[in-house]
Amino acid sequence: MARENTRLELSRHAARLFLERGVADTSGDDIAAAAGVSTRTVWRHFRSKESAVEPLFAHSSLRFAAMLHRWPRDVSIEDLFHASFGPGNQSPQDIADDILLVRLLARLPEEPELRTAWLMSCHLGEEHLIEVIAERLDRPRGDFEVRLCAATVMAAIRVVDETVSLAAMKYGLKTTLTEVNEHLAQAIRKASTLPFCDPIAPRIWPDDKLAPSLAKAAQNDPSQ
Repeated sequence: MARENTRLELSRHAARLFLERGVADTSGDDIAAAAGVSTRTVWRHFRSKESAVEPLFAHSSLRFAAMLHRWPRDVSIEDLFHASFGPGNQSPQDIADDILLVRLLARLPEEPELRTAWLMSCHLGEEHLIEVIAERLDRPRGDFEVRLCAATVMAAIRVVDETVSLAAMKYGLKTTLTEVNEHLAQAIRKASTLPFCDPIAPRIWPDDKLAPSLAKAAQNDPSQ
C-alpha cells in the first residue's frame, strides 16, 4: 500500500508539471524535485516519464469501479450515479484528482504521449465492467456477450470523458455535475448490448443453478 501511495503522489506531481510545461519540457529530474525525492526513486517506480501519470488515471478508474461494484441490484444506473456523485460524496483529494484528470484529458490532442496511460486505465475499467455486468445478469465473466457489452460501454464512457473535458477546458462550456451524470448514463444505456442498466429482479433461489433440480424434486414429491 505504501508503494502504491508513493506512486500515486508522484503521479500527481508529474501531471501538474505536464500541464504547466508540457511533456517534452518535463524531465524525470523535474518530477523528482517537485515531489522532494531522488530521481532514482522516480525511475524505480516508472519505466518512462510519460508512464508517471498511469497511477492517477488508474486511481480514477478504480474509484469508478468500486462504485459500480457497490451497485444494488434494485437500483437503476441513473439513480446510482445520482446517489454516488452527489455533493459531499467525494473527498477534497478526489475532487482535486478529478480536476487534474479533466485537464489532462483535454490535453490529449496536443500530448499524445499521455494517451497510452489513459487507454490502459480504460482497459482496467473494462475488466471491472465485465465483472459488474456478469454479476448483475448472473452470467459467466467469460461470456462473449458480457465481454462485448463491457467493451462497448467502456468506449462510450471514454468518449464522454474526453468530450466533456475538452469542452470544458478548450471551449469554456459550463456543464453541471447533474448534466454530466445524465450524459454518462444515457451514453452507457445507448452503448449497452445487454440490459444491465435497469433494476434487476432479485434472485429467487440462493443459487440459480439449483432451480431446475429443485423444481424437478417438487414434481416428484408424492405429497404434491
